[in-house]
Amino acid sequence: MEKMEDTTNTSRQNNFFQICDKCRFDCCQNARPPVTRKRKKIMENYLAVQGLRIEKLFDNTTYAFPRETSEGFCIFFDKETRKCLVHSVKPETCVAGPITFDINLQTGKIEWFLKSENICLLASVLYKDKEALERHLSSAKKELQALVRELDAKELCAILEIEEPETFKIGEDSLSQEILEKITKHKRNSGVESLKASDHNKK
Repeated sequence: MEKMEDTTNTSRQNNFFQICDKCRFDCCQNARPPVTRKRKKIMENYLAVQGLRIEKLFDNTTYAFPRETSEGFCIFFDKETRKCLVHSVKPETCVAGPITFDINLQTGKIEWFLKSENICLLASVLYKDKEALERHLSSAKKELQALVRELDAKELCAILEIEEPETFKIGEDSLSQEILEKITKHKRNSGVESLKASDHNKK
């Protein structure tokens, strides 16, 4: 069993480059991780301090995300090193990696899912190292809960509509009434029925 080294250089998560370097999938391609206004400022400030100049950092459709290259890669992905140029301040879903989430308005819970090892090498390692999974899940929860708080209702609902196939539920936590009301109000005003976890093709 391959153990993960604790090579933390930030308080947000471990570095998983030694695992991801071996992966045949490109999670930095066609990913479009959501970026809040707060995260935008953090990333822009980081780039300025590092002396990195990148034109047009973000795009926006139903929510904001890092601009993609013509090949669909995140603008912050370095194809030579296969590392992120903004690793220590990257978007919350990038920190969470193979951990994804859904919101069930019927139960008032945020539900946590782990991607299948068929589509994520890191998930495969986490399956085999329960202690590492618990550590990473704890980090992922903090990041994704912050994301849910900071996104506006329209952006959050758009993200929840993105299909996440080949995942399975590994836990759940209660959501604040404020967040539940934010989503419910938006859906009521948009004429959309209440959101249920089963709507999102998470398995």
